[in-house]
Amino acid sequence: MPLKNTPYWRLSGFYFFYFASLGVLVPYWGLYLQWEGFTAREIGELTAILLSTRIVAPNIWGWIADHSGQRMNIVRWASLASMLAFAAILFGHSYYWLAGVLLVFSFFWNASLPQFEVTTLQHLGTQSHHYSKIRLWGSIGFIITVVLLGMILEHFDARIVPYAMLFSLAAIWLVSLIVADSPSQHLSQPHESLHSILKKKEVRAFLVICFLVQMSHGPYYTFYTIYLDQHQYSRTLIGQLWALGVVAEVIIFLFMHHWLPRYGIRNVILISLLLSSLRWIIIAFYPDSLSLLLVAQLLHAASFGTFHAAAIAWVHHYFTGKNQVRGQALYSSIGFGAGGALGSLFSGYLWLVPGPTITFSLAAFISFIAFLIGFKWLRPTNS
Repeated sequence: MPLKNTPYWRLSGFYFFYFASLGVLVPYWGLYLQWEGFTAREIGELTAILLSTRIVAPNIWGWIADHSGQRMNIVRWASLASMLAFAAILFGHSYYWLAGVLLVFSFFWNASLPQFEVTTLQHLGTQSHHYSKIRLWGSIGFIITVVLLGMILEHFDARIVPYAMLFSLAAIWLVSLIVADSPSQHLSQPHESLHSILKKKEVRAFLVICFLVQMSHGPYYTFYTIYLDQHQYSRTLIGQLWALGVVAEVIIFLFMHHWLPRYGIRNVILISLLLSSLRWIIIAFYPDSLSLLLVAQLLHAASFGTFHAAAIAWVHHYFTGKNQVRGQALYSSIGFGAGGALGSLFSGYLWLVPGPTITFSLAAFISFIAFLIGFKWLRPTNS
């Protein structure tokens, strides 16, 4: 049910189409690059470029938002620029052309989400624990896209992937035009300096955990579709497996506004990290067991769903006032940017030798290291 005094459907619509674009890019981008004839190493590198701009872009755009106070204008212009930049992919297919296009595209594309997360949280105000009720529409957009595109790819080759991506980018821009900026009370709220926040051991530990979690997802986001394709799963079934993971994520989002206050952010993060390790172990050693792959995909509710919702709440708790944009930018750049890019690179370099089993096993080990860091240094906090 829409929340009181919140533009629920407009906010939800942006998430729907933004994550619909991820429903094209994450499962099928590697498949498209493989169809274009790129090697595993090149696929890893090109995917890393997509993620690496998140190291810089959210912080640049966050600084601009802090000084202009025009978050939604930034989202609108960045969405338009990312659509136009991605369109250039239709005019060249060499490694360096794609690398250049992806660099420009992702610089603008990665500007949007951190700004929009802050806009959503500001619209929610004291109801910020209901964030997951809006964010779940992003998961629904991902599910619909990944299933439909998987079915379409049974009948067409991967050349259609860029066109599907352009359609979703156009939808993101159009929806951004109808979302108003949220009130900017956070700018006048008392807040610590960013330097003093980052001096806290639990904040530094949290950012390291975000880095490691996204690094562990590198093999999954870069090669999971190719991995299943190699094990003779149909593309329709591959799309359904991706969708299953996000269905589990949606169900989790429906309950997170109850669980975070009840169990605490720290405990949710720690449980998420342990279940993430279990997920990567299953994928590493049992790719031919559909029943176990189903379990692994249900664990996406933990490796992404519960972790992300708890991480957003953690950032919202520690990065207050004017630092909210900067906190979201740091979360995005260190986790999805640096961690995701390094994860894609190492998976590309290890995929053929020593192979997928070792690559996913390393992902499990990385998640467990994140758990140990969290167990030692994260402090309980009111959510």
